[in-house]
Amino acid sequence: MSPPVGASLLAKIANDNAGYLTARGALRFFASKLAPTGAALLLSFSAQAFELQQLSDQLAKPSVIHGNFTQEKHLRALPQPLVSKGTFVLAKDHGLLWLLKTPLQQDYRITGKGIARRDANGWQPLPNKSAGAEQNRLFLAVLQGDSSGLQRDFDLQLQGEAQQWKLTLTPRSLLLKQVFTQINIDGGALVRTIELLETQGDSTLLRMQDSTADQPLSDAEQHDFAQ
Repeated sequence: MSPPVGASLLAKIANDNAGYLTARGALRFFASKLAPTGAALLLSFSAQAFELQQLSDQLAKPSVIHGNFTQEKHLRALPQPLVSKGTFVLAKDHGLLWLLKTPLQQDYRITGKGIARRDANGWQPLPNKSAGAEQNRLFLAVLQGDSSGLQRDFDLQLQGEAQQWKLTLTPRSLLLKQVFTQINIDGGALVRTIELLETQGDSTLLRMQDSTADQPLSDAEQHDFAQ
């Protein structure tokens, strides 16, 4: 069963609630910590202002983040958003476990090698097409605080301070302009919400809830990343 092509990672987690991640969707997760820096930035701060390098350092500190997520996918054709919920594990040196609980149960793993879905036989890699592979690279750059891809593809604007900031990403690359008009991310010590505004008028709101950075990977989580 091949994953659908569509709007956001966490939006299309279930073919709009049918449960399949896509490589394109991987970029759209932006699920967790975002740590960009670089020259192509739109900033207006005083010498004492909270700057991107400080945000980068702040978000790069945790080795492992555990938390819950709630995603709302707003489609122009539907009066109510599609809602999915689950848990996630982000490990700096490994990748992301994205564990969907409702409306159906399905586990995904996103690493530098691509996206895999768990079935009765274990982790199965999903097709990694060229465009999807590029977006997956950018997605991991966000998660791991690797600013090189982000600098090339986005203009970045940061507002606020360490405990309450907002980062706006405006696509510059043609590929991303075809998908997004803007991505808004806000948080404090960790990312709290991610809003994805798409060119067709749909949007996705992802809330990262009860996130903690004080627990190491469990044996089961280490096994999931090692497979």
